[in-house]
Amino acid sequence: MLRFVRRLKFLVNFKKSVPFLKDFFLSKEVRLATKGISVVLIIGYILFPFDIIPDFLLVFGIFDDVAVAGFILQQMVKMAPEALKEKHGLYKT
Repeated sequence: MLRFVRRLKFLVNFKKSVPFLKDFFLSKEVRLATKGISVVLIIGYILFPFDIIPDFLLVFGIFDDVAVAGFILQQMVKMAPEALKEKHGLYKT
C-alpha cells in the first residue's frame, strides 16, 4: 500500500515527474533498450487502455488508469540509473 501511495504522489506532483521523464529520455546513462521498453509501455497503454473499471464510473474509472500509469512510471524509476534517482529524490521508490 505504501508503494502505491508513493506512486500516486509522484504522478500528482508533475513538478517532479515531468523533469524526471525528460532527464530519463535524454540521459546517456540510460540504455537505449531501456528507453525503448519505456516508450513501448507508454504507447501501448495509450493505444490499448485495458480498463478494469470503465471510465464512465468517474472516480473509480480514473483510479485504475492512475494505477496503471503509476505502475509504468514506477518501472521506469526502477530502470533508471542511481544518479538520476538521487537527482530527483526517488532513491526509495
